Amino acid sequence: MLKHIFERGKSKNSPTFLLLHGTGGNEKDLLGIGRMISEDAHLLGLRGNIIEHGMPRFFKRLAEGILDEEDLIFRTKELNQFLDESAEKYGFNRQNVIAVGYSNGANIAASLLFHYQNALRGAILFHPMVPLRGKTLPDLQETSIFIGAGKNDPLCSLDETEELNQMLSGAKADVCLFWGDQGHQLTRDEVMEAKSWYKEKFIL
Repeated sequence: MLKHIFERGKSKNSPTFLLLHGTGGNEKDLLGIGRMISEDAHLLGLRGNIIEHGMPRFFKRLAEGILDEEDLIFRTKELNQFLDESAEKYGFNRQNVIAVGYSNGANIAASLLFHYQNALRGAILFHPMVPLRGKTLPDLQETSIFIGAGKNDPLCSLDETEELNQMLSGAKADVCLFWGDQGHQLTRDEVMEAKSWYKEKFIL
């Protein structure tokens, strides 16, 4: 099983946040972010099992900004199976998983959305790229997605962010796109916007 950490939430019926770090991170990186967004959710922090120059990642890349699509597809399937196994092991609702990913972690979370209709109930994607092009997305009508982006992000251009937004919206997902003035770094403003979005979409 992939290296991970699980922190139980306040009730069995709480949603589960799948926490996916950026390049060089680990399974504990986004625990604080997850808890900032929700005090009640189960937290499932995962460590990428690809090592690039000593840094964990969730899939290989050919160069900066160029993803290894074959490996991405394989690792996405692996991640979906990991979620199935984790739901059985820890007893959380497999249909109530919300990904919270940053950079490389956001990219593989987006890939889950691209490949599997019911893998995620929702997703918070901080600084994602388009994971794959030329692919027909599943019907995401029941899926709510928050994208946090930086207007000065050197890795994820405005055009790329807008393209991802359009692809997900075109698959009928309910997408909220938040623009900050920063570069690729994750800011408190983004997290607070994601928290407000989460409360609006998932707290009845």
